Amino acid sequence: MELEDLIKACKKNDRNAQSELFSRYKDTLYFLSLKYCRNETDAEDNLHDAFVAIFKSIQKYKGKGSFEGWIKRITIYKAIDKYKKSHALELRDDILEDTSIETEILALPLDTILQLIQELPDQYRLVFNLFQLDGYTHKEVAKMLVISESTSKSNYHRAKLILREKIIKMNAANQKINH
Repeated sequence: MELEDLIKACKKNDRNAQSELFSRYKDTLYFLSLKYCRNETDAEDNLHDAFVAIFKSIQKYKGKGSFEGWIKRITIYKAIDKYKKSHALELRDDILEDTSIETEILALPLDTILQLIQELPDQYRLVFNLFQLDGYTHKEVAKMLVISESTSKSNYHRAKLILREKIIKMNAANQKINH
């Protein structure tokens, strides 16, 4: 079924269409959820919550812009909302030195990168994912998380520092094993 027809059928609460939409996008949205959630169980919960929200609000989708982008935003916001409800935001507001980890991180397998990102403290993980992996600006991240733009920048830089430390330790441990 074409996406446009699938969306129309979902707007009519067609269970078969909803099932097909879920099957079509569950892997993409699950991987997206993994970036924002602490573990696989939380990611599965977020995926479920996101699809409930998608089906409840699909009437609002008017066909302008990418449907996939629309459902990704819902998924990201669900993860952020859950984080906000369960944690008091303890955010740093200092400016930290920028460090580059891109070269080191590119050499790692995807599952290792994801694991390292999931280990970041929540506030750093959210900012890192939104800015680095999903391409939001610090201004947009600040608005989403209800923080200042400078806090977004600071948390992003701190996340990079933590990731860099973890990568250096991992590389050192791997070198010991290989020698």
